[in-house]
Amino acid sequence: MTQSPNSLLPTQDQPSQRGPAPLSPLHGAPAPYAPGLTASVSFVLNGRRVDRVVDVRDNLADLLRREFGLLSVKKGCEVGECGACTVLIDGESIDTCIYLAVWAEGKDIRTTEGLASPEGDLSVVQQAFVDATAVQCGFCTPGLVMTATELVESGEHYSRDELRKEIAGHLCRCTGYENIVTAVQLALQRDEEARAAEPSRG
Repeated sequence: MTQSPNSLLPTQDQPSQRGPAPLSPLHGAPAPYAPGLTASVSFVLNGRRVDRVVDVRDNLADLLRREFGLLSVKKGCEVGECGACTVLIDGESIDTCIYLAVWAEGKDIRTTEGLASPEGDLSVVQQAFVDATAVQCGFCTPGLVMTATELVESGEHYSRDELRKEIAGHLCRCTGYENIVTAVQLALQRDEEARAAEPSRG
């Protein structure tokens, strides 16, 4: 669940919104490192344990794109403003362009590539975006899908106005947001219906 993406030190009057969470002091930002210093990081990426040696100045977006070929992690503003590079870290939407790769140590990270089932079926959120025609150029879509996934997995209920606030950390130049909000609503509805049907199975 994301907070304001454009501030490392949020103020009391800052509106609550989903998008990349502030990194300091929430994530324990380390002191500046000397140029060229490297560190080993180990984390779970889309269900698989991975290990890498990284430059301590690298951000997570670059690591995911360069080392793992996860190109759903888009590089847009690169200052935590647009939400295009959003992934889920321990279930929370985070802008990876302002998240150091070394902070990934011990984390569980999911990108859009990890949402489909092993059989290739789209997740409830991905399918809802297709069905609601919530995609045009597609650049912002992966980040929005990840934040929507966080909302669905929360099990909470949201009004349409609340959803607009929850996705406020994402910028889209194409859709006008209406179909995006509709897609998130549809995903929430379908997930709720699936949860309600679970006790009757078998």
